[in-house]
Amino acid sequence: MNESANFYVWFTLTFLAAGLVKGVTGMGLPTVAMGLLGTVMPPAAAAAILVIPSFVTNVWQLLSGPATARLLRRLWPMMLAIVLGTVGGAALLVRVDPLWSAFSLGVALIVYALYALLGPALSVSARAEPWLSPVIGVVTGAITGATGVFVMPAVPYLQALGLDKDELVQALGLSFTVSTIALAAGLMVHGAFQLNQLGVSTLAIVPALIGMWAGQKIRARISPKRFKQCFLVFLAVLGLELASRPFF
Repeated sequence: MNESANFYVWFTLTFLAAGLVKGVTGMGLPTVAMGLLGTVMPPAAAAAILVIPSFVTNVWQLLSGPATARLLRRLWPMMLAIVLGTVGGAALLVRVDPLWSAFSLGVALIVYALYALLGPALSVSARAEPWLSPVIGVVTGAITGATGVFVMPAVPYLQALGLDKDELVQALGLSFTVSTIALAAGLMVHGAFQLNQLGVSTLAIVPALIGMWAGQKIRARISPKRFKQCFLVFLAVLGLELASRPFF
């Protein structure tokens, strides 16, 4: 099998796996896809491929309930800050040596996995939210721009806002959608996203949606909590592999 065929096999399996995780847990597609694609290409190239499937699946998630407008009114300062932080942070993803970009991605995966496995449940007061939301947005954006991973610290922050289950799913969809658009804009500003990459990115929609469908079927049969634990251990191991690259 030639190199091109090997890439497309890995590409298909990556988005099947990423969609599967998202179907079971409601999140994780960009994280898994960046981690797996980052093992065979520079993170900036992986992030560019991720744009279309991430956008499609997250818009679907955002529009899955009735709270979209309410969440936009509540969370717009955080979303604006994510855009600003991501567009600025994307310079690091583009300009830094790919080995060190992979190192940053690996560290982000390890931190997220360890927090989700071991971290305490947090709560944000109504008084703190107006000033804390933009801070979380800027930090999330900077990490997104530098690594292509959307989750930290946006996910634990949104989980701490006291949203009900359906609102939380939509809020995550909103955050990930904005992060996807901002990452695409940041890559374009810094010359790392070309229109001809849209074709490959669009191809990823099919395995991603098949994976999501399969994940939703699996979710009805197994404990999402146990699956999430296995997923997080996998991310930590993947993060260790990426983070070790500059040293071996």
